Amino acid sequence: METEQVSKNKLMLPTVSLGAEHLVMGYLMRRNILTYKAPPNNAGYDLICIHPDSGNSKKGVLKIQVKSRYQIDCDRGFPVKEKTFGSFDYLIIVFENIGYYYSKNKWSKNTIETLKPIEFYTLPAKFIKSNHSKSNSGWEKVMTKKLNLEKYKNELGFEQIAKDLGIKYPNK
Repeated sequence: METEQVSKNKLMLPTVSLGAEHLVMGYLMRRNILTYKAPPNNAGYDLICIHPDSGNSKKGVLKIQVKSRYQIDCDRGFPVKEKTFGSFDYLIIVFENIGYYYSKNKWSKNTIETLKPIEFYTLPAKFIKSNHSKSNSGWEKVMTKKLNLEKYKNELGFEQIAKDLGIKYPNK
């Protein structure tokens, strides 16, 4: 029995999803941002970030929600509920890019060669609120495909959190 296959059309990869949170933690700590995992099933945020020297922090704690997509060919959107807007300071979307799952093309069988680099986008809560939409079917999403997100990408995005916490770039 395949535990990762829920139905014929929906693939669940809990290890890959959990990995996104740990990847974000690692990159934030690489930037000298002290990062802790919030309790499981915590409503609205997944990570807690603080200054490594709490006496120097501009802002005590930042709460981070992590969303992930494993498909290279996803629609670049992610669900987020309006009721959680007050629960997080930043939402980091992780495009893990492990394979093609929607396209019917030559990449129908995913292999190590189909991997693409991981992308992180650190989006402020204000950005999420202004780009949030509700569909008639009740889905609440943020669609990023047509948005210019370069200033939020990878290290530039993580730098926003460091700046908010007053963490200078590590130097000798």
